[in-house]
Amino acid sequence: MEFRSANPKPTVTRSSRPRSRLNGKLLGGLSALLITLLINGLASAQPSFFAPPFLPAQGSTSPSNGDLVPYGLAVVPRFFPGHTLSPGQLLVSNFNNSAGDGNLPGQGSTIVIIDPATGQQTGVFFQGTQPIGFTNALSILPQGFVIAGSLPTNSMGTSPTSGGLLVLNANGNQITTITDGVNGAWGMAVNQTGGSSAQLFVANVLDGTITRLEVSFGKGSFNEVGTPTTIGSGYAFAPDMAGLVVGPAGLFYETATDRLYVAAEGDNEIFVIKNASKTSNVGKGTLVFSDPSLEGPLGLIIGPNGNLITANADPTHFQNPATPSELVEFTKSGKFVREFSIDPNLGAAFALLNVPVIGANEFSYVDDFTSSITILRVAP
Repeated sequence: MEFRSANPKPTVTRSSRPRSRLNGKLLGGLSALLITLLINGLASAQPSFFAPPFLPAQGSTSPSNGDLVPYGLAVVPRFFPGHTLSPGQLLVSNFNNSAGDGNLPGQGSTIVIIDPATGQQTGVFFQGTQPIGFTNALSILPQGFVIAGSLPTNSMGTSPTSGGLLVLNANGNQITTITDGVNGAWGMAVNQTGGSSAQLFVANVLDGTITRLEVSFGKGSFNEVGTPTTIGSGYAFAPDMAGLVVGPAGLFYETATDRLYVAAEGDNEIFVIKNASKTSNVGKGTLVFSDPSLEGPLGLIIGPNGNLITANADPTHFQNPATPSELVEFTKSGKFVREFSIDPNLGAAFALLNVPVIGANEFSYVDDFTSSITILRVAP
């Protein structure tokens, strides 16, 4: 398969780096380092989301079949129906298959359930037939559906193709696959337009676009509505030796302002698309943040203080061995706040999530290198 860059920046190539299993000693050391960094960071004059944490919960995201490399991370919302999932639980999707099968990208086939209180798995929500290659595009709709992006590869773990968006019901059964407007779903965000409808924003890594899909629900049914709309285009996309492919990735939709923030991994920049629920193609949108601290931004959220936080994926063209696997915090006006590393190895930072809970915020991130999740309770 051939990829092309949508901008004049150099094309990069990549294949997946080997990943190790969970290492408890390594995780313990990283947690101590993280806590130290967070506490010391309070001395900064910049306002920051991060504050002294409680003891972190940590656990493996690798299920019994050995799938590795967690990419997607989402929380089960309140009033989610069914008996398989409970509100507050986390879902994590896996991109690679097991070490015994070669640890190949685009071959993972599982989504696991994580208890946020302990960081431990409580079960497997979905296990399909490989190759599936679950990506960073993972969302849970309160109407009882889980939407998961797929980027499968061939038996060598190369030549990715679009597997679309798998739609799973509340019991973990696949009911359909969305392919219209989906070309390598690398990231996703949701706009709940009502109790019976929603918009899905999809970052397409195989053609450098952002599309908006309309879906509706009713009595357990799931339906696509109308024709997908391209709202963003021109983002760099290309193969990459450190992790298969780069392109538009993490998305965060801000309901109050109708703005969609885009982590453009291939451009190494953060953009915003205004009036995202209504607009048509606006190119890349407006540049929000471009800074030496960025090294292939992928995961993207907004903290409760209103600052953006992104996870550097360290693709070949942008990686810096001196600053591996960093989370970077910055304001919406483009001012750098702070950064810290979650792993001494490159390419470990992908999905991250913040969930408000009673008296605190539950901040989670996955570590691709150790196939693990860390959950911190941080002060509001």
